[in-house]
Amino acid sequence: MTSAPASDVQSEAQPPAPAQAPSLIVRIFRLVENTIVVLTLAAMMILPLLESLFRKLARPGISGSTQFVQHGSLILGLLGGAIAARQGRLLSMATAEFLPKGWPSAAAKVFSGAVAAVISAALCIASIQYVIEEYKSTEVLAYGICPWMLELAMPIGFGLIALRIVLHSGQGWRGRTIAAVLAAGTLAFLVLSNPRFARWAPEALPAGLAWAGKIAPTIEPETLFWPALGVLLASIFLGGPIFVMLGGAAVVFFWSDVRTLASLPIDHYKLVTNPQLPALALFTLVGYVLAQGGASARLVRVFMAWFGWARGGPAVVTILVCAFFTSFTGASGVTILALGGLLMPALLSAGYAPRRALGLLTGAGSLGMLLPPCLPLILYAVIASQQRMDVTVENMFLAAIGPGIVLLVVTGALGWWMGPSRKQYTPPPFRLREGLAALWGAKWELLLPVLCLTVIFKGWMTVVEASALTALYAVLSQTLLRLDLKFTCKLPRVLVETALVIGGVLLILGVAQMLTNYILYKQIIVDDIDIPLVDYLVDQVTAAVKSPLLFLLLLNAFLLAVGCLMDVYSAIIVILPLLAPIAMRYDIHPLHLGVIFLANLELGFLTPPVGMNLFLASYRFNRPMLEICRAILPILLVQLIGVLLITYVPQIALLLPQWLGK
Repeated sequence: MTSAPASDVQSEAQPPAPAQAPSLIVRIFRLVENTIVVLTLAAMMILPLLESLFRKLARPGISGSTQFVQHGSLILGLLGGAIAARQGRLLSMATAEFLPKGWPSAAAKVFSGAVAAVISAALCIASIQYVIEEYKSTEVLAYGICPWMLELAMPIGFGLIALRIVLHSGQGWRGRTIAAVLAAGTLAFLVLSNPRFARWAPEALPAGLAWAGKIAPTIEPETLFWPALGVLLASIFLGGPIFVMLGGAAVVFFWSDVRTLASLPIDHYKLVTNPQLPALALFTLVGYVLAQGGASARLVRVFMAWFGWARGGPAVVTILVCAFFTSFTGASGVTILALGGLLMPALLSAGYAPRRALGLLTGAGSLGMLLPPCLPLILYAVIASQQRMDVTVENMFLAAIGPGIVLLVVTGALGWWMGPSRKQYTPPPFRLREGLAALWGAKWELLLPVLCLTVIFKGWMTVVEASALTALYAVLSQTLLRLDLKFTCKLPRVLVETALVIGGVLLILGVAQMLTNYILYKQIIVDDIDIPLVDYLVDQVTAAVKSPLLFLLLLNAFLLAVGCLMDVYSAIIVILPLLAPIAMRYDIHPLHLGVIFLANLELGFLTPPVGMNLFLASYRFNRPMLEICRAILPILLVQLIGVLLITYVPQIALLLPQWLGK
């Protein structure tokens, strides 16, 4: 998975024309967008802290502050996604990069853009219906602000995404026009072939699309079910955004069942405004503030001073620094892209062979996924609790610590073994003064995880309040104490970048929830009896697999494949509700299941030939994919051993929660 490129791949014979400067109106609109997401992030950071302060002072809090913070996630997700679409950076698979340059690449972009625009426009229409229904409600959050006013972010966001996807579907107006015509014609066809698809009269469509009305009524929606899914799948592999596959599948399922789409935004809204979700945005902000400042160099200095003197020390430094950053950003790919240029020269200068250094950096990027307060841990706890599993964010943090350390140790051991001998490379001697100076120089960064985890595990703050405190601490330390970021210049850019990334993630989460709810409530006919699809799957699996040990082995293989093909967030939303009832039949502890789930997804990112981190490493280090795949094999093997150890020794995950009584 990667961000979609911002421009078309052009033919070598015809270089791209220079980009035109946006008009004044466009610049003003972009400024308004950026300002809204910056203010939203700031409010999400300040309001929980004020609420915590008032609670400790035994005074009433700010009216509606909790609801405003939750709706901040909604605004951030949709407008952040719109900004990502504006920059051509919606999360997508990297497979389109292997298409031949010239017309094949351009045609793929037009096709995937048209499909993405259709799905985005359909979700925009459904969101309009939802907001119209909500407008009739008399509910008021506070200060005269009604929920529907904030829910307007959904139709606005999806509408902007649809428009901008079309604008990015071609470098010139010819490609954009083709994509727009394809999208408009397809949407009109869907509307007219299924009257309940949207509550719009066919007369509202442009006269030029009236031809669709003559064709569409002759085709039953069920007839086009599998072709529609095939088109969605093709668009993803040709460079379409990931949210299109998930949201598009939900649209196709509802459309083929002749259901109204107005219920889809409800699923999106309920998930994105979950009380725990603001922590995702705030911890992402922490990671980006640290990455954009000088924190990475200071942390590398600390770990080099204390571990660089030993054989394999630079590898240990690489592993620890990558794990630290991934634990806050929740995105291993971001770690590879942000720290690769800093850590690769350090490994090469320490005598590591280029292939071994490449493998270590690629494999270390995802190690922080099992270290608190990594975002997938929070999301797993949120979704597991919705499935009536006894999981909280706090005990999920505790359960992940042991397995996270196991993966760090086995990877570090491989790094030690890969290290050059003292005959090949003489490491610098350990100097206590340098070690203490490095600790003092990075004191503000090193205190950050201590502060965050202390207030959570001591019960002084909720997870959202702790994430707000951590974000504020990171911002103040990097602006006022470090002077790495300027309040008026660089900090707003970091906030917008955070909104862009978390917007893409929340967009995927919301549409994934649409698909999940359809699957959870789907009924199938077995022996002339309607039964839930999930119950049928549970019965089939438990009948075929009797041994819990065999089930765990098959579970690992399945999740490994899922990790290759899906990002971690959509996998949690879509796959976990299907696996949870099956795992409960085998008496697998929910915390143990969570650790197995995330560890295998982490490993799937490294699995050839389509692991996400392989594509990102190939892009970052400008190396062929085959070389990346060869370099990653030793790391993949030792981490697989670590995952199997975590799987079959559940006490590694359960010891801390049981010991601390969580």
